[in-house]
Amino acid sequence: MSKTAFMFPGQGSQCVGMGADFYEACPKARAVYDMASELIGIDMKKLCFEKNEHLDQTEFTQIALLTTGMAMEQSIRACGLTPDVTAGLSLGEYNAIVSAGGMEMADAMKVVRRRGILMEEAVPAGEGAMAAVLGMEDAKIEEILSGISGAYIANYNCPGQIVITGEADAVAAASEALKEAGAKRCVPLKVSGPFHSALLKTAGEQLAEELKSVKLSTPWIPYVSNVTADYVTDASQVAELLKQQVSSPVHFTQSVERMIADGVDTFIEIGPGKTLGSFVRKIDRNVKVYNIEKPEDLDRVMEELAC
Repeated sequence: MSKTAFMFPGQGSQCVGMGADFYEACPKARAVYDMASELIGIDMKKLCFEKNEHLDQTEFTQIALLTTGMAMEQSIRACGLTPDVTAGLSLGEYNAIVSAGGMEMADAMKVVRRRGILMEEAVPAGEGAMAAVLGMEDAKIEEILSGISGAYIANYNCPGQIVITGEADAVAAASEALKEAGAKRCVPLKVSGPFHSALLKTAGEQLAEELKSVKLSTPWIPYVSNVTADYVTDASQVAELLKQQVSSPVHFTQSVERMIADGVDTFIEIGPGKTLGSFVRKIDRNVKVYNIEKPEDLDRVMEELAC
């Protein structure tokens, strides 16, 4: 039996104007943006739709992406398209949890707003860094990083693409060592902190305090954890995994492999850009991959899946 996964991108996918077309076209999307604006005290339409200096700042980026993803997801569900499983990359995991029924949307907005602030403030500017490593096997990268203190794997994106993170000097040293060992490229990323590294462990612990006030429910459908690359089906697991996620590697490759092994053959990326779809295609070219970031994309997907 065919299974469908909804996927939600993380930080870095944001762009000016994201979600504006859905806001204009769908009342459910408008309701999400309006809810976020009221709860967070930020004009989400201005933040997401108009050019501004805040959209690329972590404390604002995360709530903007959560809001946009949920506005799109609500519009998609209103058309009758539903998933069998959900997943997200880093911040996108919160969209996946809400879509799966594990957390109320309003609670997710409050938590993600706090998460963005905690991650922004966790490490002083310039002390951390991240870089994408291209063209090297995971095991080789893990072997080299094991000998470099302060450098860690942040993301297993897809075969041939790993993101490393940590102390700025350590990431620079690791990049040189990886290139010498045969990596095709090591590309520094423009980020405000060393996300998914041990340097953010305290931020994760602070986030756990925030999560204590949130009602977490058993998901209606399973979602896949970044930390374990396995299904989460019990509410008691959610808070601890979200705490760990801040400072642990994102196992996106393994998450996709897990879903495919369970029969998922259709992946729908919901949100700006096509990054996750490109990763899925590199993991397995035999599955169907779609992206929905505008209403016309939704129309096309509904038409194709109906065939």
